[in-house]
Amino acid sequence: MRVVVTGGAGFIGSHLVDALLARGDEVVVVDNLSTGKREYLNPGARLVQADVARDDLVPALAGAEVVFHTAALARVPRSIEDPVGTHEANVTGTLRLLKAAVDARIRRFIYSSSSSVYGDQPTLPLTEDMVPNPLNPYACQKYMGELYARNFARVYRLHTVSLRYFNVYGPRQANEGAYRLVISIFLDQRRRGVPLTIHGDGEQTRDFTHVSDVVQANLLAAASPDVAPGEVINVGAGREVSINAVARLIGGPVVHQPPRGFDERYKRASIEKAQRLLGWQPRVRFEDGLRALLEAGG
Repeated sequence: MRVVVTGGAGFIGSHLVDALLARGDEVVVVDNLSTGKREYLNPGARLVQADVARDDLVPALAGAEVVFHTAALARVPRSIEDPVGTHEANVTGTLRLLKAAVDARIRRFIYSSSSSVYGDQPTLPLTEDMVPNPLNPYACQKYMGELYARNFARVYRLHTVSLRYFNVYGPRQANEGAYRLVISIFLDQRRRGVPLTIHGDGEQTRDFTHVSDVVQANLLAAASPDVAPGEVINVGAGREVSINAVARLIGGPVVHQPPRGFDERYKRASIEKAQRLLGWQPRVRFEDGLRALLEAGG
């Protein structure tokens, strides 16, 4: 089967490309390499260096059955600093790719969304039927991508599936620059021998999900006969871990700074829908995944 992975030289996308090639698929990667790295790109894939927000995408999609849309300008702080630029990449890029998928007669379109669309909710776990409450531009942008995906399923009969990722971590996660996950920041601070920086009291929680589990959810979402067009599905570990607990597992002194004001307080995914529709189950315990990162040097 021929498939297209946007952002296939990035963190999640490159792992997905590896898995697709390992099972024998023909893979085309669409990536402008603005945040992706050539060294992450599997040589078995064909690279089309293009920008989803600006370039003609139909030729790259020709003959493919499935599109996995992982390309994005991720991270909340980046979207706050540059809401217009990130909107172009995350919303306009998604819209243009959806239209190209219709024109190329793609069978199924898997959109990488984010648990950030939930914002703060009154109860846990977070379920897909909750009304989104985005707290920052990135969350708004990912939610708009979901709305477009749902609309294209209704109007253009494109079979879309939106996967809401919860705090993905693992090998190849961004370990440099200003826009990193807390795990990457802590690992870098530990290597440099400086205190681990925690914003607020550290009791805020996240649902850390290993990248290998996210890859499996994508593969299942592309094939499952039980997923209706326009469906939204959580992809998380189904477990809360506090930032203080992450710091203790990594080890080292800690310094607290004021809360940032744009972060959710608590996160825990309901994964019942993913279990029921995809037959998916997270396999990597957070402690094991973090230990592997520590042993690999972060």
